[in-house]
Amino acid sequence: MAKEKIDLTKLDTSDLHDQIRSLQEEYHRLKFEHAARGLANPMELRQLRRTIARYHTEMRRRELEAMSPEEHALRTKIVARRRRQR
Repeated sequence: MAKEKIDLTKLDTSDLHDQIRSLQEEYHRLKFEHAARGLANPMELRQLRRTIARYHTEMRRRELEAMSPEEHALRTKIVARRRRQR
């Protein structure tokens, strides 16, 4: 079975938020359904989780692109400090 290719770069940010919200609602519905009766194909849950993660990754990529160089430098310092604290 071939995986469908989703081009998230063409979506608007608000559309991306709406898609994430609807996918998460569908995931929770399927998860409840699986707990109550069981799904014919429980692998749907994994596929849906991974699709949601792809959408979140695109959102994060856009957030990082929108950052100014000063914000990005500050973020890099914060991340480095957290790594040293571990």
